[in-house]
Amino acid sequence: MKKKIEYLLTPKAIRERTAALFDLTLRGKTHFNYHPEKLRDVADFTLEVIKENYPDLDIPFHSRWGHFQAGGVDRNSKFNELLKDKGALEKARSKLDLVITSVLLDAGAGPEWKFVEDDKEYNRSEGLGVASWHMFCDGYFSVDGQPKADGSKLKTIEAKDIEQAFQVGPSNPLVGAPGRASLLKALGNCVESNLEVFKDARPGNILDHMIAERGKYFAAQDLLKAVLIHFGEIWPSRLKVDGVNLGDVWRHSGLEAKDELSNLVPFHKLSQWLTYSLIEPIQEAGVEVHSAHEMTGLAEYRNGGLLLDSGLITLKDPGLKEKAHRPDSELIIEWRALTVALLDKLAPLIRESLGVKEENFPLAKILEGGTWHAGRRLAKEKRSDASPPLKLESDGTVF
Repeated sequence: MKKKIEYLLTPKAIRERTAALFDLTLRGKTHFNYHPEKLRDVADFTLEVIKENYPDLDIPFHSRWGHFQAGGVDRNSKFNELLKDKGALEKARSKLDLVITSVLLDAGAGPEWKFVEDDKEYNRSEGLGVASWHMFCDGYFSVDGQPKADGSKLKTIEAKDIEQAFQVGPSNPLVGAPGRASLLKALGNCVESNLEVFKDARPGNILDHMIAERGKYFAAQDLLKAVLIHFGEIWPSRLKVDGVNLGDVWRHSGLEAKDELSNLVPFHKLSQWLTYSLIEPIQEAGVEVHSAHEMTGLAEYRNGGLLLDSGLITLKDPGLKEKAHRPDSELIIEWRALTVALLDKLAPLIRESLGVKEENFPLAKILEGGTWHAGRRLAKEKRSDASPPLKLESDGTVF
């Protein structure tokens, strides 16, 4: 059983289980139809977006750090200034504290919420990024008000704290504030209860743990495994097997139930995105993280929206667009699975056109350069509020 559980925490499992749902789609056994004749068009549209966004192809990973630069404001340099007197490892810990808390605050904000900074408005992921950056720098997460996160302070965070920091009010509603607060509380409990890994009860101590366990050279999926195991207790207890909280893993009746794990579909969207976001600060500290190309695309609504809004996949019943769907609904599980599977089909076409190799141009760059932005562009064209093509009943912990 232990090996089967460990398998569900790997990119290999994500690819294989989402591919199984893609196969069910080809056999007409999901809510979606696939239109392969549109694959090239979607790849070409994504290429167009990549070349507009990054004409020199110098693309960073799709991570939280890009959102901190929203509006052309170099907040990353401002944060470096706050840390200028710190050593390399302490700078990295603080950056990891920032990005971990920010990712946990990221899930869908809803179409009406916005954050105002210097008379400029930001919404959705960029708004959440800017708001969480300010919340962190304003000392909400540390006992002494410094730019770091302490387990004891994280445990005290309430929904009202998030609403205050995120400028929430009757005319500026935010989806899922209680869910976000619960994640931060859970993060505080997690790091305080596992001092062997988080020696100072700080999330950023994951760096110290990785160096102690693996030295200064390890694979991206080793980091993902550490994130999934050591931060696993943060996530709402959806599925727990042998005491392991599986996190972003869901059951689908279309997969053969040989045992209690064989019909589970893992995505680990936030954990993979968090892992992508940890890599840059870790590398700045002199640690090499390799093989990022082994990781998968992210099963979230911008990438998934690209597939639906482009017509690469279509709903068999268009009326389902009018209903709100929970993350555990089979329709949403299928949509997310098709997102991962089809990103793997788009990626080779994009790399071939650009003349780049997989190891130098992993999905983390394709997401950042193209598919995420392409999905958002189509959403803006098709819906005035740029909302996802499917209505999501989010609790602030998945999307």
